[in-house]
Amino acid sequence: MSNEAHNDLIGLQNALLNTGNMEQFLHELAVLSTRVVTDGLSCGMTFRQRSRMPVTAACTDPLAAAADDVQYQTGDGPCLHALRHAQPVRIDDMATHGRWPRFARQAMSLGIRSSFAVPLIADGEPVGALNLYARRPGAFGPAETRRAEAFAGNASGALTLALRLATCNDLNDQLRSSIVSRAIIDQALGVIMATERCPQDKAFALLRTVSQNTNVKLRDLAADIVTSVSGEPPRPAAPFADS
Repeated sequence: MSNEAHNDLIGLQNALLNTGNMEQFLHELAVLSTRVVTDGLSCGMTFRQRSRMPVTAACTDPLAAAADDVQYQTGDGPCLHALRHAQPVRIDDMATHGRWPRFARQAMSLGIRSSFAVPLIADGEPVGALNLYARRPGAFGPAETRRAEAFAGNASGALTLALRLATCNDLNDQLRSSIVSRAIIDQALGVIMATERCPQDKAFALLRTVSQNTNVKLRDLAADIVTSVSGEPPRPAAPFADS
């Protein structure tokens, strides 16, 4: 085993052992993927639970979540194709991509120029996708795609174990918590953008820095910001409708 693969496995092992729930575990996978593949990436983790619609259960920043959401709204795109067909999808340059032109246009408007989506497999079935986005074209050459596919393979094994350890009800609750967290953080980012007159990425960087310096979870800090402005705790809409 190469040192690179060994380090990936150690990182995944630590993520599995040191996180208390599925929400935290998926977030750690997303962050770890951007460290393993190449610098300057954003990552979203698309996840499908049973017959429910795909959702981004974890992301490294709002850019990845926004790019994922474009695909959910249109019903197609690289991350959904990777999830449905268990095949990796690479886009070298959004400016010249023709397969999903609507997604490519909106991705470019977000500042994304290339992407790579890799399926996540659990018990032989695709259950999610690792969605990597870059602000420069051609970010996913042979070395980067090889590292992304190797990481996704190892992550799929860790994910399979995590899913087996979680009951179905617990998993649904944790996915719901993850998506609610995203909604609360988005509300807080809106407040920061308005008060600091800054773009979303700088607002997120500021929120994350304060979270790290104060040792307060990102979601809790975001909820405090929203409460201080609105006078009441945030109440995001339920992400899933109970069947």
